[in-house]
Amino acid sequence: MTPVVCTDSVGMPYEVTLALHRDGSPYGSVGERCGWFLARLARGVDEARRSGDWPDPEDRFPDDEPDSELFCFRYRSRSGRMGGGELRCHLRTIPIWVPAGEWRLTRRAYVEAWGSQGAGLRAVLTSSELADFVHGLVEEAERCLGGRDLTRNPIEGAGSRHSR
Repeated sequence: MTPVVCTDSVGMPYEVTLALHRDGSPYGSVGERCGWFLARLARGVDEARRSGDWPDPEDRFPDDEPDSELFCFRYRSRSGRMGGGELRCHLRTIPIWVPAGEWRLTRRAYVEAWGSQGAGLRAVLTSSELADFVHGLVEEAERCLGGRDLTRNPIEGAGSRHSR
């Protein structure tokens, strides 16, 4: 996965899209202008890991729903056509039987990438692994944008160096 810079009409970088690769070959392009969302998700995972909602920090994610979606990025053409790939992350609650005679619930993030040809890949992540993954994407995106902080939104829109 590689962040690709989006530029405005005067060539100023302002956001990123994700280029998916599999075994070095292009796999899809998703998440048009998704950098701010990824930065917000990274903060959300960090905050959830500090909360005490689940006994094990590895089971703590930003959404309290048992099975929910954290993000879904799809390819969209100018005409609105879909089909150039998809990257999504959803949570699953998994019951595990422990020898003490009880069920223990765990939560995991399922990150799935679907290429433009329909082939898919899946990774099952704990909350710390998801945090590492998303923080790595955000850091790489910010490097691509020349160090711009993705958590800050422009005041005057594209082409402006001012931020709030």
